[in-house]
Amino acid sequence: MTADGPDDDSLHCRLLTAAYADEQEAPEKARRLAAADACLFASAAPLAYARRAGVLRCPAVHIDLADGPLITALLRASQAGDDPARASFDTFTRPEVARALGELGLSARRLHVREEITTPAAMASYHARLWKLGQTSVAVTCLDEVARRLAASEVPAIAVQPSDHAIASALRLAILLAERHALTAAQLAVALIEIPELRDRVTRRTPRQAREELRLAVHGLLVHEAMQLEATVSPVSDHGFLVVATRGSLANAAASGELPFRAAAARVLGVSLDVGVGTGRTQRQAEDSARKRLAPATTAAARRQARIQAGKLRAAADPAGQAPGAGLSVADTSPSARLGRMRPAAAASRVPHAIGGPPPLSAEAPWPAESLSRLRSLETLTRLAQKLTSDAAPVVDAELTGRLLSVTPRTARRHLRALADQGLALPLPPRRSRHPGRPRQAYRLVVEELGREAVR
Repeated sequence: MTADGPDDDSLHCRLLTAAYADEQEAPEKARRLAAADACLFASAAPLAYARRAGVLRCPAVHIDLADGPLITALLRASQAGDDPARASFDTFTRPEVARALGELGLSARRLHVREEITTPAAMASYHARLWKLGQTSVAVTCLDEVARRLAASEVPAIAVQPSDHAIASALRLAILLAERHALTAAQLAVALIEIPELRDRVTRRTPRQAREELRLAVHGLLVHEAMQLEATVSPVSDHGFLVVATRGSLANAAASGELPFRAAAARVLGVSLDVGVGTGRTQRQAEDSARKRLAPATTAAARRQARIQAGKLRAAADPAGQAPGAGLSVADTSPSARLGRMRPAAAASRVPHAIGGPPPLSAEAPWPAESLSRLRSLETLTRLAQKLTSDAAPVVDAELTGRLLSVTPRTARRHLRALADQGLALPLPPRRSRHPGRPRQAYRLVVEELGREAVR
């Protein structure tokens, strides 16, 4: 059962049915209706099965078969020639059975009641054993599967059926629970997210453009994830963001046991995030609560996992799943092509012919040093993008760069530092190694910058 809140603030309920042939299928049916605001079960037995399976994520009730439905079943047994006072019962409690017998003026001195809810086979065996011993004349059960098993064993059995009044009463209670659950899930909740890599390093050697690339990449990923939750994302500092959503949406996102957004950031960007989730009657209260609960991902395992994921980075710049640079022709977006569009007459003499070597310049039209550095870095990025396969992660280090460009590791490191200075590569956390010496520094190539250069 789901409760929908329209514009007039009233709640309308929609009933979703899930039929089953055996009451033991109830947990699987409840699992498939995980989005419901309340669950209504046919009796106490299927509700008990669902609770034991741990599949309930919302309030749940069952149709009460005591009193009216049980009395009706006892009258049916009497009309069939069986003695209701010598019946065996399951699922009900002893006081419930004694009250029903008292309503009919029957003695309740010798009651055979199995209150424990077990499997249909066990409860059918309980009724059959008492009947074969001559201690009972009929079995009264709440489970259709038990009644079918007893009929196959030729044991007299009466299945208790819910009355219209019992169904209506249970529906009213389920609607109240669904409305309360829906209103609770609609409460305001916020997630305060911070990037430790940008927050903790007071003396940063990382270039400003690289830090900005990291912040923008995380921002883009948060926007993509928040769209699925119908939430909003807004920056609150140079290293933090605020996600405003509902309590229900954030609770569903954290159902796997992982704080929202943290797993996606580690998987896609290889970045650890600190996440705090809070609720309140106002956004200010929710934000204060989230700040108190800000959970830093400072464990060694979390940091190590993030660094491992950084080496397996895939399409970090596009959280929607599009590969960086997809749909772009490297030949069309190369600095050489861009330079040719800018100065067609002198393009041939201005393009660098060797990575790392100075371009031939003429005295009549000198290029500014800043533009030349940018063009060299773009040329390096273009060659690396051409060498990498289309499905490869845009992450390189000095060793891989040296192999791709046929240069020494020392020269490769110089090229990578130049790319980082131009904002064309993002330095990733150094990978720890068991071998002595300086750890390898990996860089994420910002290959999408080639597309931006193409449209300038």
